[in-house]
Amino acid sequence: MSGGDAQRTILAVWRIEQPRLIAGLARMLRDVPLAEELVQEALVAALETWPSAGAPERPGAWLMATARRRALDHLRRDKMLARKHAALARTLEVEEQATPDLAARLDDDIGDERLRLIFTACHPLLSREARAALTLRMICGLTTGEIARAFLQTEVAVGQRITRAKRTLSESGLEYETPRGEELAARQSSVLEVIYLIFNEGYAASAGDDWMRPQLMHEGLRLGRILTAILPHEPEPRALLALMELNASRIAARTGPDGEPILLPDQDRTLWDWAQVRRGLLALSRAQALGGGGGFYALQAAIVACHVRAQATDRTDWARIAELYATLARRWPSPVVELNRAIAVGFSEGPAAGLAILDTLTEALARYHFLPAARGDLLLKLGRSAEARAEFLRAAEMAGNGRERAFLERRAAACG
Repeated sequence: MSGGDAQRTILAVWRIEQPRLIAGLARMLRDVPLAEELVQEALVAALETWPSAGAPERPGAWLMATARRRALDHLRRDKMLARKHAALARTLEVEEQATPDLAARLDDDIGDERLRLIFTACHPLLSREARAALTLRMICGLTTGEIARAFLQTEVAVGQRITRAKRTLSESGLEYETPRGEELAARQSSVLEVIYLIFNEGYAASAGDDWMRPQLMHEGLRLGRILTAILPHEPEPRALLALMELNASRIAARTGPDGEPILLPDQDRTLWDWAQVRRGLLALSRAQALGGGGGFYALQAAIVACHVRAQATDRTDWARIAELYATLARRWPSPVVELNRAIAVGFSEGPAAGLAILDTLTEALARYHFLPAARGDLLLKLGRSAEARAEFLRAAEMAGNGRERAFLERRAAACG
C-alpha cells in the first residue's frame, strides 16, 4: 500500500471510528478528554505503522487495542493515581486477555453507549454552547469547522470554547458517570440539541463534496429513537424524532443523478418515503398528546408536516407555515428562524414582503450563506435578475459545501 493510499484509508476509518473509540474508552476511564487524547495517539500510531505494514483486517479493533495499551501505560506511569485508577488498570488487563475479538467488543460498546456518553458530557458545569460544541467534537466526530458553521461562529472561537471546556472538566475532578433521575432530565435539552445538530450536519453537510452525509442522519435518528424509549413520557424527544423522520423521508428526492441538490419545490414527491412520513406524523401527534405541541421541536415538526401533507408545492399552506415560524420566533428568537419566516412570507404574501424581512437580518446573518441565497430567490421572483445574480454569487462564495456552491453558481448563471 502506498503512503497516499494508506493515509486515505486511515482518515476514512478514523472518520467513522473516532466517536466509537472515544465512547468505548471514556466508559472505562471515566475521563472523556483523556480518552480523546489516547485515541489521537492511536491515530498517530496508525499513520506510522499502516503505510509499511498495511491496513489491518479490522482497523477499528486495531485502533481500540492500541488506545487500550496507551491507557494502561498512562495508568501505570502516573504515580499520583487513586486506588480506583489501579482497579481500572486491572480491569483493562483482564478485558484485554478475555476479549480477543475486539471488533465485536467495539460494536457491543456502541448501542446506547454513545447516547449515555452524550448525557455524561453535557454536564451543567459547562455552558449550553460549550456542552454542545464539546460533545459534537469529541463524541460525535464533527470537525471544529462544521460545528462553527452550525453555530454561525468563527472556527477560532469554537476551538477556544472546546479547549476551555476540556480544561474545565479535566480540572474539576468530575467522575464521568451516567446521570440518573432528575439529573438526566436536567440535561435533556442539551442532549436534544446535540442530536439535532448531528442530524442536520448529515441532512445538509456544511462542507465536503456531498450535499448529504447519510451516516450522520442515520446516527441522529438512531439516537432519537433510543431517547424516546428512555424518556417515553417526555414530549420534546418525541417531537425531535418526528422532525428528523419527516425531514429524512425526503432524502431520495433531494439530489439528482449526479448528486446535485434539488430544492423542495422541484422534488419528485413520489420518491419520498411515505412510510417514514407516517412514522413522523405519528411521533408528532404523540408529542402533541403529551402536551408538547408548542415546544421548540414540535413547532418545527409541524412546519415540515405542512409540506408533506401538501399534494403539490402550489397547494402548500404557506400562511400556516409563516404563522408557525412567527410563533417559533416569539418563543425562541433567532435570526435563522426569521430567515425561514421571510421565505414563507415570500410565498404567502409575495416576494416583496419576504424581502423586507430579510433586509433586517443582514448584520445578524452576515456570515450565513442562506441569507444571500434567499435574497437571490426573492429578487429573481421580482424580476430583478442582475441583483439576484449578485446575491447567488455571494452565497456561492460563502458556501462551504462543494455541491451547494456549484448549485448556487448555476442559479447565478441562469440569471443571465
